[in-house]
Amino acid sequence: MTTTPEIRFARASRSTIAYMIYGDGPATICAVPPMAQNVELAWNSPRITAMFERFATFSRQVAFDKRGTGMSDRSLDIPGLDERVDELKAVMDHAEIDRAYIHGVSEGGPMSIMYAATYPDRVEGLILEGAGASMFSDEEREIRRTTERSDMFKTFVDGWGTPDSITLRIFAPSLADDPDFGAWWPTYERQAASRDALETLMDLIADMDAREAIPRVECPVLIVHRTDDQATPIARARETYELFCDAGADVEMVEVEGRDHFSYAGDLEPIAAAIERFTTGTVRERAPVKKDRIEVRTLGAFEVLDGGEPVPTSEWGSKRARTLLKRLVAADGWPVTRDELIELLWPDELSDRLNARLSVQLSAVRRVLRGAVVADRSTVRLDLDAVDVDVTAWKRLDDDATIVDGYVGDFLPDDRYDDWTAPVREAVRSRFVDAAHRELDRALSDGDVGRVDTVARRLLDGDRYDEQAHQTLVRALHGAGRHGEARAAYDSYTAAMTELAVDPTPFDTLT
Repeated sequence: MTTTPEIRFARASRSTIAYMIYGDGPATICAVPPMAQNVELAWNSPRITAMFERFATFSRQVAFDKRGTGMSDRSLDIPGLDERVDELKAVMDHAEIDRAYIHGVSEGGPMSIMYAATYPDRVEGLILEGAGASMFSDEEREIRRTTERSDMFKTFVDGWGTPDSITLRIFAPSLADDPDFGAWWPTYERQAASRDALETLMDLIADMDAREAIPRVECPVLIVHRTDDQATPIARARETYELFCDAGADVEMVEVEGRDHFSYAGDLEPIAAAIERFTTGTVRERAPVKKDRIEVRTLGAFEVLDGGEPVPTSEWGSKRARTLLKRLVAADGWPVTRDELIELLWPDELSDRLNARLSVQLSAVRRVLRGAVVADRSTVRLDLDAVDVDVTAWKRLDDDATIVDGYVGDFLPDDRYDDWTAPVREAVRSRFVDAAHRELDRALSDGDVGRVDTVARRLLDGDRYDEQAHQTLVRALHGAGRHGEARAAYDSYTAAMTELAVDPTPFDTLT
């Protein structure tokens, strides 16, 4: 294979993601890229091409440039961890791939774990190469948070895309003195990412942490790591392996000799052979990928339905995920800041890891909804085109009768004491009341006593002091000759008005 594969573009939220497909082996593998790459220009290197061709001998490969790098959209912010999950989903959807092995390389590891936890029915198996669930230890992250950036960091960024680049010394020491590869490399770096993007990427990598998502990964896992990796210490991989073991996962770890972080540097064969064995062996039968739209019910009670059946509590992982979805529904498709969501879910906690924990909760919501969450680095919103929400559909009704019948109860009644639910609840209730009063007038005019009875009592169930509903009910019952019921309705009316110190209209005047 010597011809560069065709470049395709998938839409992910507000951006375009460049990807390619090559190889025709029995396994489909979606490769989640490391820090920055240009998937098209990489084919200009014989060494990288040799790696691509080795993988193509046993698999169909899907490779993409994440947003802000390579040929993907560079006009928007570099995405955070949970945003990248939906970039891969967009690529798989565009390529019409229901299920694949996910191959997370380097910092693609945490995102691959998150994807497997979020969309379990779309993942045959998870491959982590030169990666960990967290790319930094807690101690390293604390040092980074409390000190100035290291001289190594500054030198790395300053040299990016120039002959002074130190990337190969760190990530591919066996290629650092290769004159041909070294001469080509700065051009590749410039086409992979800008310096500004690189700085942002480095900061995001430091914050990535998918360890809390590991218990929700259901597929087999292969971890491959070089023992003396200079960029990502093998300790990160060993920690991740232990976490998968603790979670009861079907996990295998293969340690390979070598100092290089980049797969194509050093001896590729042990890595490729481990991945080939993992992906071409016997794979357990999997149920078809679910395609039904998810329904979210919020009027009268909170419930999420998949194919008409309630989503089990165990699928949520935690109450926080349910609260997160409720808050997004209340926003009616408008963005909610990450800071507000963090304050809502962890009101009394101060930690630099709360952004990572929010990503895990967003993963749980996406898992239940099979997507339907749109996020950027500062905000999150619900994609109302991808999920059916009862209150959203109800707001689109424009006929009084259907508005009244569609209102089956207050918005999120179990969350009535949360301030953020009150404005929506009051607005929805007010719309129902206005429509119900118009429906009462119409039913009374038409002599439809049964409808008056039903609508009036629904109004009074919500507000026993609604004088107009009381009076209309009395008039309708009396006019239909149901005098005993009319008198009982009038007694209820007078009792309610007395509590308010309001003089009720006399019975004879009403009738």
